Amino acid sequence: MEFAELNQIITGLTPEAGDSETVRLLRAAAAAPPRADEDVLLHQLFPSLSEAEFQKLQSARDALRKDLSAIVLNPAASKDRLEKLRAEMAREQIDGFIVPLNDEFHGEAAPLAAERLKWLTGFTGSAGVAAVLKDQAAIFVDGRYTLQVRNEVDTTLFTPRHVSEEPMTAWLSENMKAGETLAIDPWLHTENGVKTLKKHTADNGITLKSVPENPIDKVWDDRPQKPLALVVPHEKQFAGEESASKRNRIAAGLAERNVDSVVHTLPDVVAWLLNIRGADLPCTPFALGFAITYQDATVDLFIDEIKFAPTMREHLGNMVRVKPPSEFEQTLATLGGKQVQIDPMVTSQQIVDQLTNAEAKIIRGEDPCLLPKAIKNDTEINGTREAHIRDGAAVAKFLHWLSQNATSGNLDELTAEAKLRSFRETGQNFRDLSFNTISGAGANGAIVHYRASKTTNKPLTPGSLYLVDSGAQYLDGTTDITRTIAIGEPSPEMRHRFTLVLKGHIAVATALFPRGTTGSQLDTLARAPLWAAGLDYDHGTGHGVGSYLSVHEGPQRISKAPSTVSLIPGMIISNEPGYYKTGAYGIRIENLVTVTKVTPPDGAERELYGFETLTFAPIDKALIDKEMLSPSELNWLNSYHLQVREKLTPLVEGDALTWLQEATAPL
Repeated sequence: MEFAELNQIITGLTPEAGDSETVRLLRAAAAAPPRADEDVLLHQLFPSLSEAEFQKLQSARDALRKDLSAIVLNPAASKDRLEKLRAEMAREQIDGFIVPLNDEFHGEAAPLAAERLKWLTGFTGSAGVAAVLKDQAAIFVDGRYTLQVRNEVDTTLFTPRHVSEEPMTAWLSENMKAGETLAIDPWLHTENGVKTLKKHTADNGITLKSVPENPIDKVWDDRPQKPLALVVPHEKQFAGEESASKRNRIAAGLAERNVDSVVHTLPDVVAWLLNIRGADLPCTPFALGFAITYQDATVDLFIDEIKFAPTMREHLGNMVRVKPPSEFEQTLATLGGKQVQIDPMVTSQQIVDQLTNAEAKIIRGEDPCLLPKAIKNDTEINGTREAHIRDGAAVAKFLHWLSQNATSGNLDELTAEAKLRSFRETGQNFRDLSFNTISGAGANGAIVHYRASKTTNKPLTPGSLYLVDSGAQYLDGTTDITRTIAIGEPSPEMRHRFTLVLKGHIAVATALFPRGTTGSQLDTLARAPLWAAGLDYDHGTGHGVGSYLSVHEGPQRISKAPSTVSLIPGMIISNEPGYYKTGAYGIRIENLVTVTKVTPPDGAERELYGFETLTFAPIDKALIDKEMLSPSELNWLNSYHLQVREKLTPLVEGDALTWLQEATAPL
């Protein structure tokens, strides 16, 4: 929407704010993802409008939102955008520039204004980085995105490389010369990341330079504003613990270590600590803003107070000082002589530089909120159990609908994705999806983090597999589930591969392990059946999950990658082995589990832990080769399906209930 058109719509509507201020606020509201409560904030900003006038503002915001999405993701413009970036680099005498995916908060997602990698390359994955030189460029992704990156990015402009097998530092060494300058935006690189770059550039005679303004921002003329979305309290009935109690716990830990303050950068940490939720990002209830916790249990929160719901100030109380984001660096400058903790894995180099310039004594360590946040309290665990039952009922209704329509030839990925959302939206406490649904038919299912679009949308056809990985955000819990469904009659190979994945899933679900065990020590349980057949999958087996927070949370995980984080009762983690045949199909079976204490057998000498499965939805029996399952594996499957039937039956009725009973009957 052109400025003149927008200005014409809003002229005279909001004399108390002025037309230009109304445009600014609308653009910021449009930069936030759509949410059910988004009009609440609009009413707060413009309380005196008539219904007709308010509808005009709504329409203008929604039109702007469509425009902004098209502006950010426009692969056809990559060549022009790359040329503009290189021209700016030449003006600044920069020979190379690194473009990360993340923003200054270093969480998993970023708002539209920070999606520089997507704007430049067209890549939509959740992990990646590009390096741009004067005459060549490359984009680096992990194994989840090796297929996707080639489908989305112009490979004549950006050479795709596997981040582990062909790392960026090696590519820079091959293509940059001694004496050249490599530039970074210090807000977008962590201290650990900059250390790696400093070593590489020093070894190769390259100058590493921090630039005061990102050169992409200088050439991105229609860059969206920072998002403006409602911030609300997360009530104790869902959180299970008051914010004051959490702040006192963190402050006591600081005092024990003689640390004066800790800087929090991760959005989920700030949300957990203060019991607040927002809507600045898609699918994650975050309000973006830095925070600093002090030894006296006070907190500085740097956020625009215009976003607050009316009850927010009372909720935060007088121990939380709300300051505008522009005062964050000024506050860092006041910490000279103090012991200040930062997490070098997630703290921007810019923050480190500011503290160094202020002569603060920097203490490096993991954010002290990470582990307490990961270990859910009883209220959170009970809430997520209830959320998963409601979510399972929605998935079961969807699978029943799919069974009736999948072989018609009239069903495609986008239609199925929308139908699944419609079943979830009617559930109690539903707020949003927890991530963009992966709805992959046939060969698209082999793209691990596939996102269906009008361009890639495929029909569900007989003889194929359909992989759907989805989840939701409920006030009482976050869900994430993957099911693979046979459309018509599956091939023997499909059934063989699916059963191998199921065996790995069962091995994790039934694992017993001593206290102190890490996820990396359990990872081989999931892969062993596939390994024995000469197969594997190129992603982790499990990621942590928050409580009405991020669907991907640390520090716990189940992965090949080494981990020093023990699995502790109260942690929630996914169990999702898979198999992917490029160009043919993908298979993944995912449930969420929580770590629990297990009664040890007689004679045990160590405390024993195991997993409680939280997710309940049928696993497609048509894809299971019963002869490949051991008696104990078959018993697990039948016992699991019995629980699915018992838990979901009260929430399902009619033909869907009849289908559920058949789908969960013993094998």
